[in-house]
Amino acid sequence: MQIDGQEATCLRDPEGLAEHPVFLTAPQAFLVSLMNGNNSLRDIQACYFRRTAEILPMEALEKLVAQLDEHRYLDSPAFTLHHEALVWEFRQQPSRPARHAGSAYENEADALRRKISEYFAGPDGPGAAPAPEPARPARGLIAPHIDFQRGGPTYAHAYRALIDHPGADRFIIFGTCHTAMKRRFALTTKDFETPLGSAATDREFVHRLAARLPHDYFEDEFSHRGEHAIEFQAVCLRYLLQGDFKIIPILVGSFHDLIASRRRATEDPETSAFVSAIAGTAAEMPGRYCVIAAADLAHVGRHFGDPAGPSEATLREVARQDQAFLQLVTQGDAEGALRFIAAEDDRRRVCGYPPIYMTLRCLDHTDGKILNYQQWADLQAGAAVTFAAAVLF
Repeated sequence: MQIDGQEATCLRDPEGLAEHPVFLTAPQAFLVSLMNGNNSLRDIQACYFRRTAEILPMEALEKLVAQLDEHRYLDSPAFTLHHEALVWEFRQQPSRPARHAGSAYENEADALRRKISEYFAGPDGPGAAPAPEPARPARGLIAPHIDFQRGGPTYAHAYRALIDHPGADRFIIFGTCHTAMKRRFALTTKDFETPLGSAATDREFVHRLAARLPHDYFEDEFSHRGEHAIEFQAVCLRYLLQGDFKIIPILVGSFHDLIASRRRATEDPETSAFVSAIAGTAAEMPGRYCVIAAADLAHVGRHFGDPAGPSEATLREVARQDQAFLQLVTQGDAEGALRFIAAEDDRRRVCGYPPIYMTLRCLDHTDGKILNYQQWADLQAGAAVTFAAAVLF
C-alpha cells in the first residue's frame, strides 16, 4: 500500500500482543529489519548510511524506536511487563473469550446463526438431503480453520457429517498453533465462549490427561488466547449441537523438526507419549468420542514467500497434491501422510498436517471420505489457501 505517495509495509502481530498495526515506509522497514537484538543504534545508523549514503539523525532513529516500543513491537522491559500482565490476566479468566467474534464472524447470536445456516443451505454447502448411507458414528473430522467468510461452506460439509453420523458427545479438538510454543502441545481447562453460548471443556479429562504426561503442557496455555483454530470449531459445535457436549481443546505446534531430521513421528517420544496419554485417559473415561483436526492445507504464492504466483497452473498442481495427501488421510495412514509432507519439505506450507497426524494416530484403523475441497485464491495479491472437509469412521 501507499502512504503519502510512498510504498508502505504493514507490521502486524498475529498473536495480538501488539493490538494495533504499524505502517512503515521503505526506509523505516529497512531500519526495523536491523533491530535484531545484536545491532546498537549506532550500528543501525551506520548500516543505513552504507545503504543510502544519507546520514540518519540519531533523534529520528530514537523516535522510531520509541514509537515501536509504545506499540509493543520491541522486546524491551516495557514489553515484558505488558506480556506478563496479559498472561496473568488470561490465567485468571474462568473461560476463554470469543476473541475473533466481530471480526472473523458475527458477534451477535441471531446474525451468526443465520450466516452459518446460509453456509449449509447455499449452493456450495451440503444442503438438506438425507444421508446416502446408513448412519454410523463419526469418529473423526477434518475441518478448516480458515475464516468463515472464505471457508464457510466447507465447515458446513464437515459438520454436516455429525448430523449424518451422530453419536459423539466428547470432542477432542487438535488445532494448529500459528505461533511459537515452548512445547509441541498446549492444554487448557477453560471453556470456549461463543456468541451462541459456551463450549464447555471437559476439565476432568484434561486434568487426567495432564497427569499422564511427562511435561507441563499448561506451560503454553497462553497460546490459546489468540489462536483461532479451535475457536472456530467451538462455534460450529455450539451451532449444531443443542444438547450437552464437551470439548478437549489441544493446540499442536510445528512438526518441522521431525521433517528436517527425517524422523518418523512414532520415533518422537513427546508425540508418542501424548498419543498414549490420550488413549489411556479415554479408556479411563469411557464415552462417545470424536476427534477433530482444525486444519487448513496449502499456503502458496508470493504472499507466503514463494518467488512468484500463484497461477492457475500452480493451483491445479496444488489441487493434485492436496488430493493425494487427503487420500492417505482418509485411508488412516498417519505416517504416510507425514512422509508425503516430508518428501516435498513442506514446500506447500500445509499448516494443518500436525493436527491431522494427531487425529489419525489417536483414532487408529480408520477409513473415511473427502466431503469437500476448496481453494481460495487472490492472484493479484499473490496468495492462495486450500482446505477440505473429511469424515473418518
